[in-house]
Amino acid sequence: MQPGEAARGLKVAAGSIIAYRLYDIAYAIDLPAVERLWAERSRAPGTRPRFSATPPEAVAFGVPPVEITLEPVSLAIGATTLWAEVAARFYDFGVVTIAMRLFAGDLAWPDYVERMNQMDGALREGGSDAGAWARLLGEVRTVFAAALLRPAQSAIEEDYLIGFVSAFDETVTAEALRSRVDLVPLLSGERRPLSEAARQDLLRLSFSYYTDDLVVLTWDRAFIYEPRQDSDIIGVLEVANAQLVEMRYYDELLDAELPRMYDLIERTQRTTRLLASRRFADLARRLSGLVAEVTELTEKVDNALQVTEDVYLARVYAAALDLFRVSIVGAAVDRKLAIIRDTYASLYQEASAARAELMEAIIVILILIEIVLALVRF
Repeated sequence: MQPGEAARGLKVAAGSIIAYRLYDIAYAIDLPAVERLWAERSRAPGTRPRFSATPPEAVAFGVPPVEITLEPVSLAIGATTLWAEVAARFYDFGVVTIAMRLFAGDLAWPDYVERMNQMDGALREGGSDAGAWARLLGEVRTVFAAALLRPAQSAIEEDYLIGFVSAFDETVTAEALRSRVDLVPLLSGERRPLSEAARQDLLRLSFSYYTDDLVVLTWDRAFIYEPRQDSDIIGVLEVANAQLVEMRYYDELLDAELPRMYDLIERTQRTTRLLASRRFADLARRLSGLVAEVTELTEKVDNALQVTEDVYLARVYAAALDLFRVSIVGAAVDRKLAIIRDTYASLYQEASAARAELMEAIIVILILIEIVLALVRF
């Protein structure tokens, strides 16, 4: 049986396709200011999303982000033009996510997969609607400029695509769904058949809690079948992507800082010994401030989502963090911070040693002056 043959009789009765683009736009975002600015502009308040199907004591945002609804955008999907809902979500650690949701119902499974691939192609670089992301980001930066603390023009961004189905035209279990539809073309975006090893790798991270729900994760796409229309998994995947963006930003920041730090140390060491103590101390204070700043923000990122009692959601969240390499990038940030900490500790020691040598020199000079004065008097 060829992939897709078993799915011809199965239709997506209700579903959507969600395309995310995530950006680091500032050192931090003043969320109350975002709410105030949006209320002044639209006369509608921003919302603080929460997890709908999970008790607050089981999972919660560290600091709930602010979500706003933007104007819909038109997308060229195949030979037709469809309208996508647009929302932006602001995180206090400086990341904004922009999401386009295209509703897709009454579609045979292969047609649903094709629509998802068409939407992805239209929004990617070189696609017919690729410029929509830049326009939306520009709007966000302009409208909320006053809420951005130390705005950044970072080139770091992430994208993610989710196929979400809440109902098929007949009731199916997760096990039956796996056998009746081919998830691989949706998860890979490929039209050519994949090898068995590649297929198994794509389907490796598969989760179900009830018999009739299913989540399958890959690096840049996910499929979610949720008859109860529970959006908690979508929220978890967004937070994991936001954490990746912020960790990547600080990883690149420290990558650029380390060579600069070594150059400054080398120049400082070439100065005269009389000036070295002050310059070592100034450089040490600068590096200490950088470490404190990065540590504060990375702690906010680490605590962006707190999952305590919901074991299933915790498993999906942990799998997403591992898949997106958030822990690997975070470990790289920690290693670079440790190098800078050791460096500024050494600089303080150098500064102290330079001051001690200067004091010794001053004392020797004063003693010599005293001796000379004594000899002059006699």
